[in-house]
Amino acid sequence: MNKNRLTGFVRIIMILCSAALVAVIFVPMWRIELAAPQYPEGLIMLIYANKIGGNVDIINGLNHYIGMKTIHAVDFIEFTILPYIILFYATFAILVAIINKRKLLYAFCIFFISFGIVAMVDFWKWEYNYGHDLNPDAAIIVPGMSYQPPLIGFKQLLNFGAYSIPDIGGWIFIAVGLFTLVAVWLTIRRSRKMRVYSITTGLLVGICTAFSSCNSAPESIKYGTDNCYSCKMTISDLRFGAEITTRKGRVYKFDDSYCLLAYLKTKDLNESEISNIYITNFTGNHELLNVKKALIWQSNHLHGPMGGDLAASNGIDSIKKIKEQFPGNEIRWTEIVK
Repeated sequence: MNKNRLTGFVRIIMILCSAALVAVIFVPMWRIELAAPQYPEGLIMLIYANKIGGNVDIINGLNHYIGMKTIHAVDFIEFTILPYIILFYATFAILVAIINKRKLLYAFCIFFISFGIVAMVDFWKWEYNYGHDLNPDAAIIVPGMSYQPPLIGFKQLLNFGAYSIPDIGGWIFIAVGLFTLVAVWLTIRRSRKMRVYSITTGLLVGICTAFSSCNSAPESIKYGTDNCYSCKMTISDLRFGAEITTRKGRVYKFDDSYCLLAYLKTKDLNESEISNIYITNFTGNHELLNVKKALIWQSNHLHGPMGGDLAASNGIDSIKKIKEQFPGNEIRWTEIVK
């Protein structure tokens, strides 16, 4: 057994990676979705290897009002060279399978992952420049406000919710990176005379465990800065903030449980899309508490920013303090949302 050569399974992986990278040229790599009350169906910007698609003209029209530059593919050298870079890595992958050398596989893995990191940094800079380099004579100017979309995930920009996520091509890139790592691990373990089946199983279980453990976590509310998703008021009262997180990682922030409940009634979010709901701890350090675990007190004497009458607590001692000050009754979240 020649340890410097690759197994047939690893070579098949690299052939499939090469074919997948060629496909990336023809499908969108990234998507940015914008949602607002005036655009209930949402706006989408699709980023391909050599062009920009989707509702670009409408987005450019909206960006003009806040002083952002218009977005045109010809302004980016990346759209000229990226298809060639992708073809280079597709050719590199097929050469790994043909030449059948372990070191060549390692070189491909290092260069490909490095390219992915550089590409994400370049994308972040692109978003930063467009979100911060604003026309001082724009029709709408909010002092201190920037409009940089999130690199990945969700971010509220005025009354627009911006959601950034890989599209088909981006997920293919991620899959190629993961399968290349699998190929490298198989090759390293084989060279150390370990069982290929055990390592493949362990690696796949590890990847699945890592993905399954990625639960949507709450995002800290920036009081005095963040706006309520429902009423658009600035969230300022530390005691009454609330939040919804979705299974896709979106975060919706509210200044009061009243606004959160009002939004749930709109059915804009399906129940299956919601990961968790949180209410701010009324006492203590005002951390966000999961409504499934929090003790909730309802009282007509509680007056949230929008008239909410709920206060959350993380323990018996804390809720006793609320009871003494605000006569009412303890209630379960399931009763509230009926």
